[in-house]
Amino acid sequence: MPLIDFVSVLHKKTVRDYKERVCVHDKIECATVAKRYGRDYWDGDRSHGYGGYRYDGRWEPVARAMIEHYGLRDGMSLLDVGCGKAHLLHEFKKLLPGLEVRGVDISRWGLDTAKEEVRPFLTEAPAQELPFADNSFDLVISLATFHNLKVFELKRAIDELNRVAKDPARSYVMLESYRNEAERVNLMFWQLTCESFYSVEEWEWLYAHFGFKGDYSFIFFE
Repeated sequence: MPLIDFVSVLHKKTVRDYKERVCVHDKIECATVAKRYGRDYWDGDRSHGYGGYRYDGRWEPVARAMIEHYGLRDGMSLLDVGCGKAHLLHEFKKLLPGLEVRGVDISRWGLDTAKEEVRPFLTEAPAQELPFADNSFDLVISLATFHNLKVFELKRAIDELNRVAKDPARSYVMLESYRNEAERVNLMFWQLTCESFYSVEEWEWLYAHFGFKGDYSFIFFE
């Protein structure tokens, strides 16, 4: 269960005003709206989520790094759990047109506004109930999704990830966490949808306890 980072370079490029989110906006109202995962979350005001999640090609280096690291080839299969607008899946298909990709998300808005090229490969479904047969995918990934699950939902999501992977060790999960008090407070200020709010040590304990066998990484709010 190695720690390998594909995403933090992108995360650090975004400037965030942590105090504004709690001192200027109504954080309770913003979180309530965000958890609907509708238009407001993706393409509404920044206080409710992304503030406009538009394709700009930024995920191409992430897809390229994953292809190289996991030895992906045309004819292999990949599942993205919590794919959102599926920009990462779009990059995979651009780089490997013969890669079989699927994505699931609970956001109807996210799926309906995904890149047209990958929309046929997307399904509305929760991480805890993946609509696929056992041993279906050569690689299963999930980015910035599992921390939005309650702890009992997290256990089921990991079970499902292990179930649909041909090899549970060939999986990758990235989520939000913290390593010190400053990052903990910043995460509390910034997050809108987080249900599982744990330090790195706690996440690693949960992964071991729930039988997660894949790779993982975290993003931090420094």
